[in-house]
Amino acid sequence: MIEPFIEKLKHGSFISLETTPMHEPTFEPIIEKIAQLGLNTKVDGFSTTDNPLARLKFNALFGALKLQTRFGKPVIATMSMRDRNKVALQSDLLGANEFDLRTILCLTGDPASASDQPAVKGVFEGNSTLLLEIIQCFNAGIDYSGKPFKTQPKPIYPFAVCNAHANTPKNLMKKMATKIEHGAAGIITQPVYSVENAKMLLDLLKDAKTAVHKEQSQAQLILGFFPIVKLRTAQFLAAHVPGIHVPTLWMDKLIKAKKISEEEEKKVGFELSLNAFLELKKVHPKIHMMSANNFELVADLLKY
Repeated sequence: MIEPFIEKLKHGSFISLETTPMHEPTFEPIIEKIAQLGLNTKVDGFSTTDNPLARLKFNALFGALKLQTRFGKPVIATMSMRDRNKVALQSDLLGANEFDLRTILCLTGDPASASDQPAVKGVFEGNSTLLLEIIQCFNAGIDYSGKPFKTQPKPIYPFAVCNAHANTPKNLMKKMATKIEHGAAGIITQPVYSVENAKMLLDLLKDAKTAVHKEQSQAQLILGFFPIVKLRTAQFLAAHVPGIHVPTLWMDKLIKAKKISEEEEKKVGFELSLNAFLELKKVHPKIHMMSANNFELVADLLKY
């Protein structure tokens, strides 16, 4: 299951769907919604987020296991450096390995100060590069201290993230280069809304591989995409989420539509999102769908 997923990422079109576990002791409502909409038949795999904004949610690894078991498709499980030290990170990887959870998204994590829990302290023994290094060790048959395992872990395929936009693109390239150098199989970007942005990121990926002398690396860029059907969503992404550029044209059209009606706002937003999604697929058919669990919207987009 996992290796064909990675091969499809490398050599074919690819689409994954992000899921965000809820503040509940169950993951079933998300699974049932995906099944009801038939989304499992329209994507190559899923991802689970790991307590985004340091807010308490159902565990990402357990959610990934339930998704993978139910639908028989790989799940990129997020692991955050914020909440685990080196022992916990490695222990989780060992347990996940036996259950074939072997696609791992390595994140530094949002600051603990954003949490909804009292007096939370971040662990942060390192940034996401440390987790990439730990996975490199596991793939070599040793733990991070250099101690060999008696049983070789099954191969782990690490994923990383990067911004989609920066005032200094060279900084994005350097971050991509670091992730490639540390073995990332895929780099998922923040949401992209224009072909020009996508082409810039693809050029930066090539430059990053050259910078670390890994031109033959098969690390793939995966364009993040978050459909926008409300002006407030566009404004929030543009103003509060670093590394995203929402085109001015989108803002102008959504402002005009909102003045007419809520229905017109949604219609215009969907048309903008659909057109962008289809154009991005033509340029680079490797896309990670994000929707804050608005799976109905994703299903509508994937009809085309």
